[in-house]
Amino acid sequence: MMKDNPVQRTSGVLLHPTSFPGPYAIGDLGPEAYAFVDFLVAAGQSLWQVLPLGPTGYGDSPYACYSAFAGNTLLVSPELLVKEGLLDSAPPSPVVTAKVDFGAAHQLKEQLLRRAYVRYTKTTDTTLRSAFETFAQQHARWLDDYALFRALKDAHGGIAWNEWEPALVRRTPTALERVREQLREEVEAHMFYQFLFFRQWLALKSYANDRGIKVVGDLPIFVAQDSADVWTNPEEFKLDKNGKPVVVAGVPPDYFSSTGQLWGNPLYDWERMLADDFKWWIERVRATLTMVDIARVDHFRGFAACWEIPGGDKTAERGHWVEAPGRELFTAIRKTLGDLPIIAEDLGVITPDVVALREEFGFPGMRILQFGFGSDSTNIDLPHNYVPNVVAYTGTHDNDTTVGWFQSVAGEGSTRTAEQIERERKFCMEYLNTDGKEIHWDLIRGVLASVANTAIVPLQDLLGLGTEARMNLPNSTEGNWAWRYKPGVLTDALAARLKKLTKLYGRN
Repeated sequence: MMKDNPVQRTSGVLLHPTSFPGPYAIGDLGPEAYAFVDFLVAAGQSLWQVLPLGPTGYGDSPYACYSAFAGNTLLVSPELLVKEGLLDSAPPSPVVTAKVDFGAAHQLKEQLLRRAYVRYTKTTDTTLRSAFETFAQQHARWLDDYALFRALKDAHGGIAWNEWEPALVRRTPTALERVREQLREEVEAHMFYQFLFFRQWLALKSYANDRGIKVVGDLPIFVAQDSADVWTNPEEFKLDKNGKPVVVAGVPPDYFSSTGQLWGNPLYDWERMLADDFKWWIERVRATLTMVDIARVDHFRGFAACWEIPGGDKTAERGHWVEAPGRELFTAIRKTLGDLPIIAEDLGVITPDVVALREEFGFPGMRILQFGFGSDSTNIDLPHNYVPNVVAYTGTHDNDTTVGWFQSVAGEGSTRTAEQIERERKFCMEYLNTDGKEIHWDLIRGVLASVANTAIVPLQDLLGLGTEARMNLPNSTEGNWAWRYKPGVLTDALAARLKKLTKLYGRN
């Protein structure tokens, strides 16, 4: 699929599991997830794209997780735990919310997970116990430290690891041995929660794979400062003696923000990583490709050069570009893991070195049709300029929905002026030969009809939803990641319409 093959044309839908409907304040890996896979099959699709599946921290962003290896246990399905015999019954008072209520979800799921763990500690089921022990052994490389990290965060009231006592910040062996013993039960509990997540997720992935659906995951280039990754491997990052980032990640002023995007992630010490043959990265990619079939590498341009911002700055404006050893990194990963099923998210400020890096490894790039109308007919995001080895989207999780974008006003969601918005809208209608009444289907047709080997559409666009269904507004901190679709909207008629277009343009 990832090679430049004009014959193999595929398509799919972008939807994060948190967006499933259901009674537990957040979408999960239960019945609605399986129903969505069935919808994809009925609609003639072969890809399901998700956002990062890690455990989210402050701000609930899947791009700021407590671990690059662990799973998000908020996605564990209570209904499946009942079927597995780890709960007697689902909660008597479901929490039904139109949007994700992260606070309620944490409270509810943490209680249920704890009950499941207590049930496990008393079980006589040797099969379950053996399965958990095998899981813990197989994932010990990251699981032991992650479970200790989470147990310590709980014990410290949730504060960041670099605010713990110095011996724990520095990870002195005697201090670690002491807390491992003190928090033994809590550490095991967090390991068990991961076991539950992976068991449910891999069962769902297997269900999808058996029906011809491949899962496209998301591999963010950076990790969160307050994560097990940075606490466990501080030497791999540019930190000061107190564990705080000397420089942080972001991008310069762009379409979404006139002051740039200040992400705040610590940046890698690439020289150190190069010296040990990128062992951490190799293990990270290996782990990702056990969870998904294809990995979309977020912010691919950062592997050619990163925008480094001084650690104390409040905006991204004072950053500068610093080269990164992307060629050496992907060579090392490919040498160990073989051919890499990777999509390169090559959006933003793309320079010739970024293009050369992507092309050297044959990774398909991305095209966003919403971005196609901001200039003229030479715009690379317009379908007539696509090449086969790209993945075409109407929009991504960072864009407004297509309907929201088409109806947008100045000052909301981008840096465009009213004049620019109107010019884009006029160009869009002329280019797609439309009156705009079903603009979402016009853009869907545009990417499906294109020569791009792969086309992916956010579910919000299939449903024709407006800005209220936007998943994320970059450089904002409130109201993101919470969209959920309503029960019953994945109709047979919707599946049939998408399937008809998909087959019309030779995709599957």
